[in-house]
Amino acid sequence: MIQCKRAYEAASAEDGVRILVDRLWPRNCRKDALLITEWLPEVAPSHELRKAFKAGAVSFDAFRAAYRRELAARPEHWWRLVDVAQGGTLTLVYAAKSTVENNAVVLAQWLEDEVEKRAEGSSPVCYLSGFSEM
Repeated sequence: MIQCKRAYEAASAEDGVRILVDRLWPRNCRKDALLITEWLPEVAPSHELRKAFKAGAVSFDAFRAAYRRELAARPEHWWRLVDVAQGGTLTLVYAAKSTVENNAVVLAQWLEDEVEKRAEGSSPVCYLSGFSEM
């Protein structure tokens, strides 16, 4: 199971493995208080994409499409998270104010798709067909 949780919410036993998936450390969060298993800034959107979305220069749909292209280009950064999700609960921790339009939600959807692709009877994955611009 994959879930998303704001960094400012209290950790719980049901969170399983907690991974911070933001490029920047959450403001006003002490490192010892966040209770994460690991911080993976490299799985977050690029600085340019993050800044454009935060500034409102790109819509969430455009952000999601661009971030998914970045994820497809860098499987070495997220591949291990699929194994974690298959083995139990994975909580993606993020700092954004919106609980529905943020990088963790996009990453969770991506990882859920990958878990499904690894299911019994799946064939090898080809990401090229998932992007109309390519």
